[in-house]
Amino acid sequence: MTLNKISCEEYITKLFNTYKLVSVLANRNDCKTLRLRHKEIGRDIVLHKLPKHNEIYELLLNIRCKYLPEVYEVINLSDGQIVLEEYIDGLTVAQVMESGRYHRRGAKKVLKSVCFALSFLHNHNFVHRDIKPENIMVSTSGRIVLIDFNTTRSETPARKDTNVMGTAGYASPEQIGISKSDSRTDIYAAGVLLCVMLTGQHPSEKIPSGKMGRVIKKCTNINPRDRYQSAEELQSAL
Repeated sequence: MTLNKISCEEYITKLFNTYKLVSVLANRNDCKTLRLRHKEIGRDIVLHKLPKHNEIYELLLNIRCKYLPEVYEVINLSDGQIVLEEYIDGLTVAQVMESGRYHRRGAKKVLKSVCFALSFLHNHNFVHRDIKPENIMVSTSGRIVLIDFNTTRSETPARKDTNVMGTAGYASPEQIGISKSDSRTDIYAAGVLLCVMLTGQHPSEKIPSGKMGRVIKKCTNINPRDRYQSAEELQSAL
């Protein structure tokens, strides 16, 4: 939906006639994420206020994937984009890890779900570019969902990354402008994620022994050609 005549703040103000603010989930880099509750039925949703159009939300509006949040509405406004999204009741992997590391079985379950989400994104030519514990939700029912698409972009041939994106420690070498990021960029971060879940440390500091260690080493190879070449290949290796 396009409403060019009003601003994002004006749209949010009107939305408060129906919803009330529960909490501010994030507010950084001109992006704001709010948890809202419907005043009558008590249903919670997530609102993203973005400074520019992000086409990934148009895809999620029209195609469902249980490993990604459902998008209810996308509104393009004069000064940015508003996205209304499913609220997932649960904890992030980062919050789960506050009480300790993951056992191998639990870590594999999380990473396999992330692979399903990445497979969906990659097959539609999108790269997430910010895989990390804070961006993976574990719902109260056990559903694992990849969230936060602020750095997600479509995969364009022969285009280098001109801005450093992603999170330090999880960002692959190509994300600092050495070459263009692609689906293997997410594979790198997935390997770091697996290592952190199992050891609490970055692969440069500690890698677990055995099969999981070999998987992590292949994921985080400096050369993208020597990593797993797809989320499906990584999932099979697990």
